[in-house]
Amino acid sequence: MRRIITNPKSQKAKTTFSIGRRLFPIGLVAGLLGLLTLAVFWPALSCGFVNFDDPDCVSANPHVQGGFTWEAVKWACLNTEQHAYWAPILWLSHLLACQLFGLNPWGHHLLNVLLHAANTALVFLVFRRLTGATRRSLLLAALFALHPLRVESVVWVTERKDVLSGLFWLLTLWAYVKYVEEIHGKNSKSKAWFGLALVWFALGLMSKAMLVTLPGVLLLLDFWPLQRMSGDPRQAASKLRLILEKIPFFCLAAAASTVTFVVQKHGVGLAAAESLPFGARGGNALISYWRYLAEMFWPADLAVLYPHPGYWPLATVSLAGGLLAGLSILFFLKRRYQPYLLVGWFWFVGTLIPVIGLVQVGEQAMADRFTYLPSLGVLIIVVWGAEELTRHWRHQVMILTVAGLTTTGLCVLATRQQIGYWQDSETLFRHALAVTKNNYVAHNNLGDALASKGLLIEADEHFREAIRLKPDDADAYYNLGTILERQGNNDEAIRPLQTAIRLNPNHAEAYYNLGNAFFAQNQLDEASQQFQAALRLKPDYVKASYNLGIAFGRQGQMDLAIRQFQTTVRLQPDYTEAHYNLGVALQANGRLSEAGSAYQEALRENPDYAEAHQNWGIILLNQGQIDEAIRQFQLALHTKPDFIEARNNLAHAKDLKKVPSNK
Repeated sequence: MRRIITNPKSQKAKTTFSIGRRLFPIGLVAGLLGLLTLAVFWPALSCGFVNFDDPDCVSANPHVQGGFTWEAVKWACLNTEQHAYWAPILWLSHLLACQLFGLNPWGHHLLNVLLHAANTALVFLVFRRLTGATRRSLLLAALFALHPLRVESVVWVTERKDVLSGLFWLLTLWAYVKYVEEIHGKNSKSKAWFGLALVWFALGLMSKAMLVTLPGVLLLLDFWPLQRMSGDPRQAASKLRLILEKIPFFCLAAAASTVTFVVQKHGVGLAAAESLPFGARGGNALISYWRYLAEMFWPADLAVLYPHPGYWPLATVSLAGGLLAGLSILFFLKRRYQPYLLVGWFWFVGTLIPVIGLVQVGEQAMADRFTYLPSLGVLIIVVWGAEELTRHWRHQVMILTVAGLTTTGLCVLATRQQIGYWQDSETLFRHALAVTKNNYVAHNNLGDALASKGLLIEADEHFREAIRLKPDDADAYYNLGTILERQGNNDEAIRPLQTAIRLNPNHAEAYYNLGNAFFAQNQLDEASQQFQAALRLKPDYVKASYNLGIAFGRQGQMDLAIRQFQTTVRLQPDYTEAHYNLGVALQANGRLSEAGSAYQEALRENPDYAEAHQNWGIILLNQGQIDEAIRQFQLALHTKPDFIEARNNLAHAKDLKKVPSNK
């Protein structure tokens, strides 16, 4: 067993990595590893946004699309609505991506890939500093970076939180190792490094609350490889002192856990938990540990979502629990001679606890993205175990090098293939249906992807299959109603939309589309009620605000229509149709000057808006500005030559110009 280099000077002195007789600076090795990661994940830049959470996070989120504004930053710092968690650093990163790249998907993917490449380099540097084992740390980082389980965390824009929180996790470990080195050297900088570790940890928690397990990992590292729990009184601190030392970390973790629990309890995040008894959740958690291990060693049939099976057979659950307990006891007993076994195992088991499903958030039984940091524990066991297992073999280095390169190469091939499934929503969910069973979420999202391409009949089939598999799925009923509405079957669309609202009374989009269905049938009172319900749930719902204004106008309630259109253009200042209809309502109310301003705003957004030219021309004509009115009618006809009303008004204006005024 190789021990950590506890003398900071001797550790700093060795800054090169030898291959044969050639020496490479450690920084260069880390950089090349990052570049390799970047190259392997480069195809991700050709992937688009997917319809699974990406719209809520970025592609249809009005709060982030404009980049850095004061309102957007304030929203990012206070938002707890999206996905029922508080993660201001994550939202600020999405603002940055939109500021730099707009809604071009490649830029958002690039940021994820760059973060993952940085994490890969940090894994190598951190574990090399922890253990002094350069080759093992290099293999550990390569397997971490290039394993196909990383694809979901890196290629899915929504999962920016994995790679971002991972960056802060690794920076925390780096600062903590520096702190330990400084206190061993009795250096005054130790407090600064400890404080920096706390700062990185806090930023990580504000990216993803899953990092709450990090204080426990620090205690594991104290055991091995830092060996702060050894019996040497000159090197080791007492166990109690080490625990007390971590109190600031535990306090931050407790605060983050409390905030997350409160936010999810008052949101929709725990809806799935309420429908699953603890026995079902606990059984699935035990099985999931073994499913994660199986995926790490045989990453086949990976999917964006694995449906929750409900109850597993009792015998299977009992076996899974017994094996987990047995391995835990075995590794504990071997802690003296193979400490990496205990550290790697409890790193894996412990860091998965927040997402293992004991508190169910979401519909999944498990998720590839949850392995981003926990997988390092298993890789520690594999890499250090392989070194120890072969330590008496001839040509050990050559054998391990060939095995490592072969395994890494296979990972690259599997990862490239997995990235291809994320090309678009249709490809992603067709693959999910091919490798999973009873996946109503995949049917629902595939239907949505097909509907966006105009394939309404096939989309209808997938929505109905989703409802068959899960009769209480509000989203499937909503999507079915929306498809029926798009097909012109408004009467038939009303029932599934009402069912969606009954199943999820907070479904703003269902209220909105139900309002549209009523509106199409000229049931204006009912339509107005549904649009108002959507706005109560989602006050910044621009389309609902606009359609409510239209409904008020159709009912002749011009004062209400005016106020609603004014709200709409405040929410979205570049909404051309809203400016135009505001002008129509103001004009109908006799407020001609204000109406003219509204038409001018519409024309600023769309200079070819024929109806706005026409209506503004009428106002100018009434105000006696005949020449300008004629110009507006001509502009309307230039854009829309068959615009009969504009042609008639143009003729009338020209006739008025011929008539001499009475002086």
